[in-house]
Amino acid sequence: MTNLNQLSTNVSVVHRSSQKFYDKYGEQFGLGAGQFNFLIAINEYEGITMKALAQSGAYDKALVSKAVNKLTELGLVRTEINRDDKRERFLFSTDRTKEIMKDLYLIRRDWFNQLTKGLSEAEIAEYLRIQQRIADNALNVEEQENIAMEFFGFQKLTLLDYPGKMAATVFTGGCNMRCPFCHNADLVFLPADLPSVSAQEVLAYLKKRQGVLEGICISGGEPLLHAKQLRPFLVQCKALGLSVKIDTNGSYPEVLAAYIAEGLVDYVAMDVKNGLSKYPETSGLTRSNAVWLKKIQQSIDLLINGGTDYEFRTTVVAEYHEASDMDEIGKLIEGAKRCYLQKFVDSGKTIAQGLHARNDEEMVEYAEILKKYVKEVGVRGIGGR
Repeated sequence: MTNLNQLSTNVSVVHRSSQKFYDKYGEQFGLGAGQFNFLIAINEYEGITMKALAQSGAYDKALVSKAVNKLTELGLVRTEINRDDKRERFLFSTDRTKEIMKDLYLIRRDWFNQLTKGLSEAEIAEYLRIQQRIADNALNVEEQENIAMEFFGFQKLTLLDYPGKMAATVFTGGCNMRCPFCHNADLVFLPADLPSVSAQEVLAYLKKRQGVLEGICISGGEPLLHAKQLRPFLVQCKALGLSVKIDTNGSYPEVLAAYIAEGLVDYVAMDVKNGLSKYPETSGLTRSNAVWLKKIQQSIDLLINGGTDYEFRTTVVAEYHEASDMDEIGKLIEGAKRCYLQKFVDSGKTIAQGLHARNDEEMVEYAEILKKYVKEVGVRGIGGR
């Protein structure tokens, strides 16, 4: 038998045998193989969403929905609607689940022991390591085929964009904000003649530089506008061993939280445009200001209270920022580990014309104000920095 046939046959044998085993011993609880592992996952991750449950094992959404409906009918799972998104349900185990969970764990352990009979601990560990790599490879093929991401800029090497790492940077197109001082107006409005590069081209280069490059920066535009298309690209970057940094304006906290939960992001640089009272005029918000401001605050809280490394940064423009704004910004990000003030530089491609920078002395003065609220404050763009 060739290696190809042997792998396919062995995977099929283990899968079919596992289903038979779980069907047989789960029957006493009304459970089949189709619900067994889902129930264990829900019990161990109370409040997990249907989407996250599907992603945890690359399951088909319809399969997950069918299993959850069956578990709900059996009184083993209850659901709660997400008040912020009526399409999403949180999943919880019930008291009945708690009563039978010990038995389910014993069934699972018995099957593991059957599969690994006669193997040493070292052999089991090696098998699991290889099996994980094969599973990752299978997922990577699927992710690669699904990547439809397009970038509108690709810097193959940067020593500045990712703190402490040799990295590459890609730029996404489109943004929900219209900051007058934005130096990448083309990335906001995407003129027809703006050149682009496919995710596949970027990944091919990153693979060639594997072991040399340490990270990838995703900038824009606003990267999180492209939540669905960007995720497979991030998965591929992580598979190459790269650390991922995302630049964001913070208006998509739910996307950012999902990426962080999946381990797809290692560093976040969030732009804080101004104090909340001046946010609309400084950012050119295009939806209800209250909605956007709430989302920005959620992103700030997510980063300050989470475990992912981050920085906040504010580009200081004379027409939009003065000393009193620094106090308001400081209160907005109070307790943050790190923030930077960036001196405005007129690139000649800003959305609004005729804007000016604050002088170096004012930048230092503003940084001193922020130090009342933030542990580490830096200034970029002055004195050769």
